[in-house]
Amino acid sequence: MAIAGPLEHVAERIERTITAQQRVATACAGSIVAAAEVVSGAFRAGNRLLLCGNGGSAADSQHVAAEFVSRLYREQDRPALPALALTTDTSFLTAYSNDVGFAGVFARQVEAHGRPGDVLMVISTSGRSDNVLRAADAARRRSMRVIALLAADARLAREADVAIVVPVRDTQVAQECFLTVEHLLCELVERELFSPES
Repeated sequence: MAIAGPLEHVAERIERTITAQQRVATACAGSIVAAAEVVSGAFRAGNRLLLCGNGGSAADSQHVAAEFVSRLYREQDRPALPALALTTDTSFLTAYSNDVGFAGVFARQVEAHGRPGDVLMVISTSGRSDNVLRAADAARRRSMRVIALLAADARLAREADVAIVVPVRDTQVAQECFLTVEHLLCELVERELFSPES
């Protein structure tokens, strides 16, 4: 079997991502809209969005929170929206992980920051990370809604109020699809809350 050259590899890889994005458009559009409605409703009621995930999903959590607090479109002059990534406080993350354990690192922050009516968005390619599952459990105990952005139909997909399950097995491609979903979520929320018709 011949190994493809760099140009062929690039073309094949981009084609794989395009195909995956098309599958996301078909399989996930309804759940993306549902998630945007949950987040819009929470913001409209004066509640917050908390986000968490591990590794690349931790970075995604920060990215989404930044889009809501700042704004997705530079031209959009709007108030800041209260979103908080639970992946950024290195003093807490290292202290709690060292002293207590990593499994509760997000749940503890949900207990500190989450209020009834808030939303927790968990981002996970596997949907099986113990610390993410515990965060979702903590959110439900606090009467929060849970949105799960996943690349696997794991337990979390069945327990979330809204599950966006990207139908992609390749982790890298799934993460690329996550970014599209995340930007769409921000865009739909901004349209719902700040468009002239809203």
